[in-house]
Amino acid sequence: MQQQFKTATRAFTFVLVTIVMGTGLLVAEPSAAQRRGAPNSFADLADRLSPAVVNVSTAQYVRREGEEDIPFEQFPPGHPFGDLFRDWLERNPDSTPAPQQTTSLGSGFVVDSEGIIVTNYHVVAGADTVSITLTDGTVLQATLVGADEPTDIAVLRVEPEYPLTAVEFGDSDDARVGDWVMAIGNPFGLGGSVTVGIISARNRDIYSGPYDDFIQTDAAINRGNSGGPLFDMDGNVVGVNSAIISPSGGSIGIGFAVPASTANLVVSQILEFGETRRGWLGVRIQTVTPQIAESLGMDRAYGALVSSVTPGGPAEEAGIERGDVVLEFNGSDIDRMRTLPRIVSQTEVGRRVPVRVWREGHQQTVRIVLGELNETEIAALEQGNNLTVEPMVGQLDSLGLTLAEITPGLRERFNLRQSAEGVVVTSVDPNAPASQSIRAGDMILEVERQIVRDVDDVSTRVSNAANENRDVVLFLIERGGQASYEPVQFVN
Repeated sequence: MQQQFKTATRAFTFVLVTIVMGTGLLVAEPSAAQRRGAPNSFADLADRLSPAVVNVSTAQYVRREGEEDIPFEQFPPGHPFGDLFRDWLERNPDSTPAPQQTTSLGSGFVVDSEGIIVTNYHVVAGADTVSITLTDGTVLQATLVGADEPTDIAVLRVEPEYPLTAVEFGDSDDARVGDWVMAIGNPFGLGGSVTVGIISARNRDIYSGPYDDFIQTDAAINRGNSGGPLFDMDGNVVGVNSAIISPSGGSIGIGFAVPASTANLVVSQILEFGETRRGWLGVRIQTVTPQIAESLGMDRAYGALVSSVTPGGPAEEAGIERGDVVLEFNGSDIDRMRTLPRIVSQTEVGRRVPVRVWREGHQQTVRIVLGELNETEIAALEQGNNLTVEPMVGQLDSLGLTLAEITPGLRERFNLRQSAEGVVVTSVDPNAPASQSIRAGDMILEVERQIVRDVDDVSTRVSNAANENRDVVLFLIERGGQASYEPVQFVN
């Protein structure tokens, strides 16, 4: 199934392969040294875990051209022409267009002995039927309990005649680079294949979605491993094998697994609610660059800079302001911008959590009651008007910018939103440092965290920054209907 291999190809040449986790196979808790050490042989571990890993095969029926044009389907019941064509088709069955069938293979694992199986979303997406093959050859028909495309996790249910062997999710947060791991799956339809390697890296972003936080491993993963488990040496699932970097389509030792911490939460919510429920903060954020950090008086670049706050959202109600830098969320450090969406999404909806922010040169803590992310909020963030510009009214030679105060004529000419007021950038010196962050058509909303209403306001704020011997000036600009903070260097 082609959908099996499309998620990670957005940024690299990826062949998708995934794993999921389970619940049920209990083992004694060894010491940390024993847990991460390699045994003399992996045979005992493979024997114990293999029965919990299943082969997942899907079928999708595709209509042949003309199938929907069978004449008697267009006649009302009892119509003589309908009976005529039906009789003719029954006497000539070879003339009836039959649907074509496409199939795909993947992997999965049992997390509940009563028949709950985890696999990848892309393995079962669009499937008309899903079959599960156990290690003893038993074939069971599966139904889809629920799926979550952003994390590429799906949950299936089968009705076995006897309890199945199940495995448990481990603590992926405790996994370390260099730890031994084992992958079991169905590569190229070769069920029960076992490969071994180590965790090569943590927290990988492969640009497959907003919640990327992959475990990288060099355990061989190939087509058909999708949805299979990545085990630690205790026999617990620490990851769901999800993708590989591969120019040829085969393993070159760079595979990625969804961490158990993410997959376990998704599976639990699907089993409880039938869907995934993600926390929603109600802010738009951007990366804190070294220049932005300097302009805000921070000692280093980290956190997530709030560029806009959704009216009526949880953040606004809690007092989060545009220009705040989120440093810590519910006790977890926000070391970089992309960490915040992932942590928020994994936090319980309706929970009241502390959020530490940097504001006006100081740290302070606010408490936020999280809302639930839905399609309405996502669509609202994506709305906005495109801005186009050209003319000229005021000069900021120290920055290489030409500005204009917005008038009704300029608003119409530059296609600015109807409510737009203030200052618009009409041109940027291509040789000035400002050209790296400011574009013609940007509307200037703030300079140095102060609202500006005309060119004189902008000039005054820039002059004050120059008098303070600042190297950069922090602008809040609006582009394409979205606001963002941009640092602008003075021209040398």
